[in-house]
Amino acid sequence: MKTFHFIKPLPMPRLFTLLLLAASATAGAADTFVFSNEPGPYPVGVQVKSHYDYSRVYRPAFDLVTGQPETHERARPIQAVIWYPARARGKPLAWRDYAATWATEDTPWLTAAEVQRATDMALAGLPPALARQAQTQPMWASKDAPAASGKFPVVIYAASHSSYATENAELCEYLASHGYIVIASRSMGARSKAMTDDLEGLEAQAADIAFLIGQAQAMPQADMSRIAVAGFSWGGLANVLAAARDDRIRALVSLDGSVRSYPQYVDGGKDAARYATPARLAVPMLYVGRERESIEALVKGKKKLDYSLLNEMTYADMTIVTMRPMTHGDFASVSLHFANDKRFNEYSRDEVSLAHSWTARYVARFLDAYLKNDAQAMAFLDNQPSANKAPAHMLSVERRKGRGTPPTLEAFVRTLQSGGYEHAQAVYDSMHAANPAFALDPVWLNIYGYDLLRSGRKKEAVSVFRLGTKLAPDWDNIADSLAEAYEAVDERQLAIGQYRRVLELNPGHGHAIERLKALGAEPAAKAAGG
Repeated sequence: MKTFHFIKPLPMPRLFTLLLLAASATAGAADTFVFSNEPGPYPVGVQVKSHYDYSRVYRPAFDLVTGQPETHERARPIQAVIWYPARARGKPLAWRDYAATWATEDTPWLTAAEVQRATDMALAGLPPALARQAQTQPMWASKDAPAASGKFPVVIYAASHSSYATENAELCEYLASHGYIVIASRSMGARSKAMTDDLEGLEAQAADIAFLIGQAQAMPQADMSRIAVAGFSWGGLANVLAAARDDRIRALVSLDGSVRSYPQYVDGGKDAARYATPARLAVPMLYVGRERESIEALVKGKKKLDYSLLNEMTYADMTIVTMRPMTHGDFASVSLHFANDKRFNEYSRDEVSLAHSWTARYVARFLDAYLKNDAQAMAFLDNQPSANKAPAHMLSVERRKGRGTPPTLEAFVRTLQSGGYEHAQAVYDSMHAANPAFALDPVWLNIYGYDLLRSGRKKEAVSVFRLGTKLAPDWDNIADSLAEAYEAVDERQLAIGQYRRVLELNPGHGHAIERLKALGAEPAAKAAGG
């Protein structure tokens, strides 16, 4: 039996693994997947660029096969596949051209001959008819086509567990044809091409997303004020972590994402990424998933049933689309290309292919609504599926508008700026009551207060320092800062009283002693009649 470089299968539906060759090796398999959506107004260009993230080590010091010292670059390799709106159509790629990117995902030094041999080997298990079609099937994109002029939103695509950047090439081409720059890379573990089934692996992929956002910055056509991240399966959980760490990400798309299957990484528990909180995820989200198992099946499978991040993300606009014909693997077009006929049960191959195409439509309209402020696209999301001419019984849509102010540092400052710094204590109390986990670091308040003071916003600084003394009543430095701010607004008696408070906390505080002398005041108030 021929073996390939894919990871060993993991239990479904926890993760999507590419069973491409195993599924298609059976006689009678036929690639009849049809992506039925029409392209948008732009021709599509595609480029493949190899990068290294020199901030992270990927390869061990010694080659694991030969035992000899590693001679290649040890920094983390990131091969980016970039789809973009082009000026004109060129010679379209064949599907094989996308398969040819697999060999160099973490070995960019391979020669053209080595890449060809590796691609031939990857496709060798296909039935002859499929192999021939893989060589010639035309795609929409043209390699290195000249880019269209103008600025376009950026979508980072996060692949599923250990999967290829090109696993959803049709979706990426479709988005590019509608005026998006789409950038994808392979899903890899922190130190191996195989993704690991843990938080370290998730955070490695989230860091790859951040790296690709950084690469987009250098693209003249990239509008960095409009960024979204789309991900399938494991990538649909890694993108949540990325958004929690980067508020430049303005929209999230999850294709049957593992945010449902692996809630332990976002539920605030001992295994979770503690920063991935609902307050930090006040970002519009589209979740397109398969129909869920019954409660009996979930309990039998010992699934965690007491937490749902989608339910907890109350500050975010949430759109949940359920695609009834689709199983987990159907959300990646590479799987549908090579699916054996026996894989389709209640629904036919054609029905699943159509549902996959409708998934892409919802992704595009969601991005149009939230990145392009397209009113018609927003109406599409709000419509019943029948109003959008979706086939009957194919899908259902649940929409929920975000509400409330997320209790975050950024929201705290924005509220002060719009409502007045004199309300700092009340704003903090309100946010803390809404979410007891919300807290302000007195050190940050001290630094922020001085930033305000130096910029001439003296009264605002007084309010910030006053809040700091309430949160850290025994800290002499924040008390001294408030006294200094009182001086700045010519509140001499308040300043003197506050400097005396500093000396109660720290009798040797040099700055307080010096300022009291300068103000002609005693270190401590004299008793009445003294």
